Amino acid sequence: MFKLIAFRAINDPVRCQMFIDGHRQVLESIGVKKVTSADNKWTQNPDVIVVIVESMEDGLIYGGARVHKANSDFKLPIEEAIEDLDESIRDIIAEDIDAGTGEICGLWNSRKITGLGIGAIFMSKACLALAPKLGLTSLYALLAPMTVKLGYETGYEILTQVGNNGTFYYPKLDLVATAMKLYDAINLPLTSPEFRKSVFEIRNNDQLTIEENYRGRNVTLEYTSYIQ
Repeated sequence: MFKLIAFRAINDPVRCQMFIDGHRQVLESIGVKKVTSADNKWTQNPDVIVVIVESMEDGLIYGGARVHKANSDFKLPIEEAIEDLDESIRDIIAEDIDAGTGEICGLWNSRKITGLGIGAIFMSKACLALAPKLGLTSLYALLAPMTVKLGYETGYEILTQVGNNGTFYYPKLDLVATAMKLYDAINLPLTSPEFRKSVFEIRNNDQLTIEENYRGRNVTLEYTSYIQ
């Protein structure tokens, strides 16, 4: 059995370090030694929420993602990642700060849960569910090719104003990343109906047993949010 847990980064340094170690191992397995979104300074940012998949059996973390709310002290990871390639990202994000904007980033899962249906899908749902509580009306993301489809399902659109119609060679020259934006993180008008239903169910509960059928596989997760 696995738990889906959401917490503020500054409140749990132990789990943050486990997240960092697991993310680094996944990146190194695909030949990526360093990316800006893996910079550990986010652990000191009071506006970062971490969502993890934690095993009830051994207490280890087998996947995670983060939600960053834009503030004046910390750039969003997408800005740090691509500002040297296209500085217009700074102005684009700046226009949204007053209304409340942020980013879902650092999404990873270990091979142990690959194929179990409890990785990227559920972490994305939990991150998106937190948007109103965090005062976020829009969200950005920088996605690898394999997760762009998930971005569309979540309600994101390609941010064509930057890069080559939204794409960049990142984090290295043989990998392509796509900049995307979810323009309405509250009402989710472009989010797929099934995904949207799950998000709203999680939004209404700080503790919840999530039971879904994912691609023919019955999935059960115990969800707990420590975000007030």
